[in-house]
Amino acid sequence: MNALVLGASSQVGYCLLPLLQAEGVEVLALSRRPARAAPADVRWLQGALPAPLPPLPPLHYVFSAGPLDALAAWLPAAPLVAGGRVLATSSMSAVSKQDSPQAAERALSARLRAAEQALAQACAQRGVACTILRPTLIYGVGRDRSLTPLARRARRARVFPLPRGAGLRQPVHAADVARALLAAALRAEPLDAVLELGGGERLIAAQMFARVRASLPFATLGVPLPRALLALAALHPALRGPIMRLQRDLVADNTRVIAALGVTPRAFRPDARCWGL
Repeated sequence: MNALVLGASSQVGYCLLPLLQAEGVEVLALSRRPARAAPADVRWLQGALPAPLPPLPPLHYVFSAGPLDALAAWLPAAPLVAGGRVLATSSMSAVSKQDSPQAAERALSARLRAAEQALAQACAQRGVACTILRPTLIYGVGRDRSLTPLARRARRARVFPLPRGAGLRQPVHAADVARALLAAALRAEPLDAVLELGGGERLIAAQMFARVRASLPFATLGVPLPRALLALAALHPALRGPIMRLQRDLVADNTRVIAALGVTPRAFRPDARCWGL
């Protein structure tokens, strides 16, 4: 069987490619950038939707770790076989940023929800199943833009800021997101659903940052950031949303994804490999 992986150079795509190969699936990978250490026997295509794609064979699966709206627009022309399946990642930002104090974040939330709907409708028109995952903060292979930059800045400066956040966090490993996508693809019955997916552990934001620091293979000076300093920093428009969310719970309910896909995400126990160090 054939599978097209959109966003193949992303952290989820990186974890998904070897899982598909282990199942005997012929993999075509698409990304904006050339492959970095691509697995053998993967046919790599460079590009991105909505630009036209090169000729493709009949596809049994389309996996996407990229923009959902571009996928929805391309889907009517996709060479999906009858009974094919679309498996895609969205983000918990679709719901967690609905009431953000930043207009840009509220707009992002609205765009995500609209794109999810557009993709579900496009799949329904094609008569193919569509499973959409909403992961929480993804980490694990040094390609995220949330925790990995903190670890790498600490390597340079040997200082690790520790915000005093009391909101709950639920980081999910990229490999667990990839396992959930594969499970949805291989499920006996097609699954049309939008499922939340968080890590296997909830912890307050301050604990999350402390565990990242503890995972580093070098010593750092931990610098607690008091709430007064954070409140001052929140006056900057670009920082207001992230700082205010430190006191909010950003978690997912894994009940449905565990019941439907049988995937239980791991607890947050990072090591240096998670940051590419």
